[in-house]
Amino acid sequence: MTEPARFVHIVDEVGELASQGAAGPVMVMALEGFLDAGSAARLAAEHLTAQSSGRVVASFEIDAFYDYRARRPPMAFVEDHYEAYVAPRLVVRVMHDSTGTAYLLLTGPEPDTHWEVFARSVREVVEHFGVRLTVSLGSVPMAVPHTRPVMVTHHATRSGLLSAENIWRGTIQIPSSAQALLELRLGEWEHDAMGFVAHVPHYVAQVDYPAAAVTLVESLEVVTGLQWQLGALEDTARTRLAEIAAQVQESSEVLQVVQGLEQQYDAFARGDDQGPLPLAEERDLPTAEELGEELERFLAGLDSDDD
Repeated sequence: MTEPARFVHIVDEVGELASQGAAGPVMVMALEGFLDAGSAARLAAEHLTAQSSGRVVASFEIDAFYDYRARRPPMAFVEDHYEAYVAPRLVVRVMHDSTGTAYLLLTGPEPDTHWEVFARSVREVVEHFGVRLTVSLGSVPMAVPHTRPVMVTHHATRSGLLSAENIWRGTIQIPSSAQALLELRLGEWEHDAMGFVAHVPHYVAQVDYPAAAVTLVESLEVVTGLQWQLGALEDTARTRLAEIAAQVQESSEVLQVVQGLEQQYDAFARGDDQGPLPLAEERDLPTAEELGEELERFLAGLDSDDD
C-alpha cells in the first residue's frame, strides 16, 4: 500500500522546548502575502529572526501550497547562465527571546492553495511539539493617519485569550486568508489560537511600515510573556515616520487627506463617533486611485528611500 503524502516534515528532537514543561511552547506565525499591509508581519518576523539563530524543526512541502506563476521567485541570470535561484520556504524554527526562552516561529509565504491541507499540517506541528498557544501576526490597510498610535484588532478562538476589547461591533464580511482559516480550524480542534492585525494607513500600505511591526511585537509580548529588544525596530520606525512626514508636507492633496484622517481618528478616540473606524474603502475619502499621480509620486518617494 502506498503511504499517504506528507505535507510537513518534522524533526523529532528539540531539547530547547523541554524547558517549557507541561505548559508547552508558544508558536508565532507571520505569513507573507495577503494579510501584510505595510509588510508589518514580515518586518516583525525579520526582527525576531535577527535576534536568534533559529533552527528549522519543521518544513512544509512548498510545491503543494505555492503558485509560482502568481508569485515568481527571484533568480539571477549571470552573463550566459542561470544561477542563485531563491526558492520560497515555509518553515517552523525554534527560536529564543531575549531571556533565552524557547518558542516556535512559522514563517514563509501564505499558501495559495490547499488551505485545509495546510491547516491539518500545522495541526501536526502543534500536537507534535505540544504548542500551548498559536499567535498570528498580520496587518490591513485602514483609513487611519500615520500621525497617531497604531491600532490593533484582536482575535482568538475563545474570549478568555483576548488581551483587550476591539473597536469593532457587529459582524462584517472580510476576504478570508490561510491564517484566518487556520485559527478557525485550530479552535475547532480545541487548540488555543489568537492573533493581532495592525491597522496600517492605506496611503502607505504598499511600502514598509515598521511602526505597525513594533506594535505587533509589543502585543505579542503582552500575551505570551516573551521579550525582545525593540530598539533597532523602533529606530527604523521613527526614520520611516520622518520620511512620511516630509513627503506629506510636499503634497497639499496628501496633507489634506491626512488631516481629515486625524480628525476622524480623534473623534473616534473621544467617543464622538460611535461606529468603528472604517476600512480604507468604506469612507468617502480619496483613495490611491483618486489621488492619482500625486499619491503615486508620494509612494515613489518613499520607495526611492528604500532603494
